[in-house]
Amino acid sequence: MTLEQEGERAAATFREEHRLGEQPLGDLVALIEQATGCDVAVLDAGPDEHGLTMRDPVRGVAFIGVARTRNPMRQRSTLAHELAHVVFGDWTEGESLGERSSEEIRADAFARHLLVPGKGLRLFLGRRVGLTEADLSAVVQRFLVSPAIAAIALCDSGYVDAVTKQEWMRFSTPRLATRFGWTDQYQSLQNDADRTRAPQRLLTRAIAGFSEGIATVQAVATLRGISAQAVADELAEAGVAPKEHEPSWMAASELPQVVVDLSDLDDEEKIEGADE
Repeated sequence: MTLEQEGERAAATFREEHRLGEQPLGDLVALIEQATGCDVAVLDAGPDEHGLTMRDPVRGVAFIGVARTRNPMRQRSTLAHELAHVVFGDWTEGESLGERSSEEIRADAFARHLLVPGKGLRLFLGRRVGLTEADLSAVVQRFLVSPAIAAIALCDSGYVDAVTKQEWMRFSTPRLATRFGWTDQYQSLQNDADRTRAPQRLLTRAIAGFSEGIATVQAVATLRGISAQAVADELAEAGVAPKEHEPSWMAASELPQVVVDLSDLDDEEKIEGADE
């Protein structure tokens, strides 16, 4: 079995196990967290850093981090790529310079097939022939993938030939969105992708700590990357407030008896009197 086939098979299995059908996937961050139990965060990162997967071998817990970006389609493919490393258990040292490892190639295949399953593409396009750039745009918009991934999927499913695939892979999403009237949707996707996002489990624990009176609003705000006042307003509107812990008081009759031995003090007084 080739790396491409391994990636395709694993993507189909993941969709089946989590009852995702053949439809486009929505919020990948929430999907990955709910399906795998991994913590996922959207972070500030350098321009050449897209994503990473780390694993704590002691606790067996994995963490996925992706960069905030104005390129939402790339962020989605990065999330799907990093999910592949979790699915396959690829805990490696990273790529070699100038050469992509088999794990990376397989993860790319997984990501493409997860985001654009062949059956889902055929359900969407049917037996259509003679596809145009408008059809490419529709696939990109529906499955929220880059034109490159869409073109590869279209070629794999027999809708376009290799020459057309190579031509369409050079297109950009903003170009398609502008030409075919979905710029507003694309800008909304950009805004969503270009903000930090804390792992949901971590944020849940922080809010629980606030409601118990052991964490501050600022702690929650730091995780969210927004102002403490904005978080305070959100929590108040949601009816989340810190509990007031009343100190427990005891009656005097409930206090334990204390026995004080003063015999040593009497001995010291006798010694002092003898010295005089």
